[in-house]
Amino acid sequence: MTYLLFLKMAHERATRKLNADTSLANVAGAWQRLLDADGDKLEIEYRHTLEELGKQPGTLGVIFRKAQNKIQDPAKLKRLIVDLIGQQSWSSQGVDVKGDAYEELLAKGAEDIKSGAGQYFTPRALISAIVDCVQPGPDDTVCDPACGTGGFLLAAADHITEHYGATLTPEQRDRLATGGIWGVELVDGTARLAAMNMLLHGIGRPNGPSLIEVRDSLAEPPNRYPSVILANPPFGKKSSITVIGENGRAAREDIAYSRNDFWVTTTNKQLNFVQHIASMLGVPGRAAVVVPDNVLFEGGAGETIRKRLLKQFDVHTLLRLPTGIWYAGGVKANVLFFDKKPARPEKPWTSKLWVYDFRVGQHFTLKQNRLQRHHLDDFVSHYLPCQPRERREESERFRAFTYEELLARDKVNLDITWLKDPSLEDADSLLPPEVIAREIVEDLEAALSEFAAIAEALEAAKAPLAVSDDSTQ
Repeated sequence: MTYLLFLKMAHERATRKLNADTSLANVAGAWQRLLDADGDKLEIEYRHTLEELGKQPGTLGVIFRKAQNKIQDPAKLKRLIVDLIGQQSWSSQGVDVKGDAYEELLAKGAEDIKSGAGQYFTPRALISAIVDCVQPGPDDTVCDPACGTGGFLLAAADHITEHYGATLTPEQRDRLATGGIWGVELVDGTARLAAMNMLLHGIGRPNGPSLIEVRDSLAEPPNRYPSVILANPPFGKKSSITVIGENGRAAREDIAYSRNDFWVTTTNKQLNFVQHIASMLGVPGRAAVVVPDNVLFEGGAGETIRKRLLKQFDVHTLLRLPTGIWYAGGVKANVLFFDKKPARPEKPWTSKLWVYDFRVGQHFTLKQNRLQRHHLDDFVSHYLPCQPRERREESERFRAFTYEELLARDKVNLDITWLKDPSLEDADSLLPPEVIAREIVEDLEAALSEFAAIAEALEAAKAPLAVSDDSTQ
């Protein structure tokens, strides 16, 4: 589906009357040949197209590498090309339609396989609010070290185009298109979606180097230092690899990345991503990172990392997110905003952490009550983008905590809450049974996930194991 969708959009971009994208001419020709073919010739033409595009250098090669035709029935393939994808003018509908198409494909994957592609998808309403707060500009370099399908990168590019498009210099425009915005993704199929998305948004060149690197972000210290990092690292607590025991049974073995630029060594994947982002952020730099609750309260390595982060960075804002907005169940997450400035050992950079509680009293679901951008308007208005933080004012949901208050908390716990859910105090405002049931399920799923991680670690430690090369974050 995504291959055909990409070919159709590329054809539209290359053949439009105004500002045609000539760099996609060879891809556009491939779509036309599919339209002209019938029967067995169509199946042969499509297979040949995938093989040829997979041999192309640069981004096209990344997108179509190892591509295979999974639709062997020529009649079904013809109907899909002509009647379904071919009937819609995707590009003329704007970016959102393309986003909807990818989102629906991801949602389907998440429904079919609980650990499917949906785990990589960040709600676009949340992405939009985060980008509106961070405000990337034309002179920024923007990176997502766990980019999934590229949602943060595309939103950053759209923000820059929308706010600075008329004033961008040729040099700025060229830099943004060829390396000013880039990402890293471990899963090959997900990186393919990101590369497609980037190219269809005019970011990168079909035959130029791919702006999506397919590798493990945590494996090596950074060699580039972007001024803006936007990221939602994959959920799950442990860094691990698949190992095969003598009995042939697959198990998991924890990875503790040995990095000289990390403050501590830990197998906690989320804590490692926080350290990685802190290490790779340029000076001056701005970061917004989605983190689960355990990053805010876990002791040991977590406490050490929070102390270092508060001292060496300006950790200025924390957004507590509601449940029910993710494809993965049982997720309680937050967005941590921090800036990197020149080192000053004598004084900590964090003066106040402003916490916005968007969790208590908020109830969302993926179907009946989906998170929309307007739900986050109040947070963005309190954030005061591009304004001095001294102008911020407290409200019922927005409070400031000083550096000294944070250090005085047990284990420097940043999982701070002060609101009471009104539904727990007023019998007349009890939640509907289906919402209560969903919250119970999410809590149980979160607990089961923790127990599963412990069980896998125990199994990996018990049996003699041989390490395979099938690694995953």
